[in-house]
Amino acid sequence: MTHPSPLLRPATAADAAAVAEVYLAHDDDDVRGWIAGTVLPAGSTWVAETAGRVVALLSVSRTDDGVHWIEHLYVDPPQVGRGTGTALLALALQRCGRPLRLYTFAANAGARRFYERHGFVVIAQGDGSGNEERCPDLLYELR
Repeated sequence: MTHPSPLLRPATAADAAAVAEVYLAHDDDDVRGWIAGTVLPAGSTWVAETAGRVVALLSVSRTDDGVHWIEHLYVDPPQVGRGTGTALLALALQRCGRPLRLYTFAANAGARRFYERHGFVVIAQGDGSGNEERCPDLLYELR
């Protein structure tokens, strides 16, 4: 089944509540203030919009050594499998180039399959001591 491509555009302050809703679909911690006060003001967040509704978000950053990072890539669960994550990943590659890195939890099998399908490889494994959630994680890179 073919799905229409979502409109990709830079996130604005007006998107804070909608971006938080996409994020909350994955984790219901109190993130609205963090999205509005930290993520969006950093200026590196894009949203995917379908039928006038924000359905996904992508945040990227760049470290001093020139490596770009995917900080957040979240897709509203009903939108998974419709190409939205792939479109946002393509946008990240277009804007950032390679190498492109990200962390994901080892237990997140869906994310692992998605990134590996797009050519990312694990370059390091963590035991969880380096993240707030204390969950084992994987460092992926696309070279």
